[in-house]
Amino acid sequence: MTDVSITRKPTRRIQVGTVPVGGDAPIAVQSMTNTRTDDVAATVSQIAALTAAGCEIIRVAVPDPAAAEAITAIKNQINIPLIADIHFDHRLAMAAAEAGADGLRINPGNIGSDRKVRAVVDCARQHGLSIRIGVNAGSLEKDLITRYGGVTPQAMVASALRHIDLLRSFDFHEIKVSLKASDVGRTLAAYRLLSARTDLPLHIGITEAGGLFPGVVKSALGIGMLLTEGIGDTLRVSLTRDPVDEIRVGYEILKALDIRRHGPEVISCPTCGRCNIDLIGIAEQVEQALLTRSSPVKVAIMGCVVNGPGEAREADIGIAGGDGTGILFRKGKVIRKVPQNQLVETLLKEIDAIEKGTK
Repeated sequence: MTDVSITRKPTRRIQVGTVPVGGDAPIAVQSMTNTRTDDVAATVSQIAALTAAGCEIIRVAVPDPAAAEAITAIKNQINIPLIADIHFDHRLAMAAAEAGADGLRINPGNIGSDRKVRAVVDCARQHGLSIRIGVNAGSLEKDLITRYGGVTPQAMVASALRHIDLLRSFDFHEIKVSLKASDVGRTLAAYRLLSARTDLPLHIGITEAGGLFPGVVKSALGIGMLLTEGIGDTLRVSLTRDPVDEIRVGYEILKALDIRRHGPEVISCPTCGRCNIDLIGIAEQVEQALLTRSSPVKVAIMGCVVNGPGEAREADIGIAGGDGTGILFRKGKVIRKVPQNQLVETLLKEIDAIEKGTK
C-alpha cells in the first residue's frame, strides 16, 4: 500500500461501448493502433495483443473512407470498444459511426464548421455513441492563439469549453474531453483549469511524449500528478513504441499510486557488487512472461540470497540468486534452494499455482 491519499473528483458517467467512463467507474486504460486501419488483419492482430495486455478501449485512425469502412470487419473480430479518430473531414466521423464505431474523437481545431459538427453529433446520437473532444496544442484554433497570445493552457481550455457548449447546444451530453500538449507543465495547467470548470469525464495523457525513456518519464509525471489530484477518468500513455508498452506503463502508473491493480507487480533490486547472476536478464524474462497475466500477485526478483528475502518480504513469491544456486522464497521466508538455471522456470510454476489457488 502507498501513503498517497487520493480523492477522485466526481464526474459525469458516460458509456463508451461496454466500458463506463467517469463517475465511480475504474480509470480505463486505452491505446491506439499504429497499423493501417484498412489492413484489417494487421489491425485486429494488434488489438488482440493489446487486449491481452489489458487494453480496455482502442482507438483507430480514420484518415480516409477505406479506413472507415474497415471498422465493420474489425469490430466483428474484437471484444473491446473501438473509437474512431477523426481529423479534418466530418464525413469520415459519420461513416465510422455508420460502420459500427463505439465512439468518436474529434479535434475542435480542424473538424470544421458548426453545421458539420451538428451533422456528426446527430449521427452519434442516432447510433448511441459518445464523443471525445480532443484538444491538441498542435492544432489549436487560430483565433484562440491570437486572443490568448499563444498556445497557452487558457487557450486550450477555451477551445474545449467552446466545443462543449456547442455539443450541448445540440442537446448532446455523452461527452468526454482531453487537453494534450507534448510538455508536462502546459498539460497539467490545462487539465487543472478545465477540471475546475466542468464535471465531464476527462481523458488524460501527454501527447507526442517520445520514445521509451522520455515518453515514460513525461507520462508518469504528467498522468501521475493529475491522478494524485483526483483528475482523470481514462488515460493513454503515448509512446513511439509498440502500443502494448503503452498499456504496461499505464497500469504501472495506476499500480504505483495504488489506484488499480492489473496483473502481477514485479519488484527487483538495482543490483550491486554482491550480485552473481544476470539479474537484469532474468527480470526482463519474467516481466515478459507475466505480460498477459491478470492476477495481482507481487513478485520479487532479487540478486542476493542473503538480503533479498528480507528486503522483499512483502512479495507473495520471489527468487534470489547466488553463485550457481538460488532460492525461492515466499513472504520473506525461504522455501527451498533452486539451481540457478531453473530459477525462472520455478518461479513461473509457483505463480501458476498461486493463480490457481493451490498455493
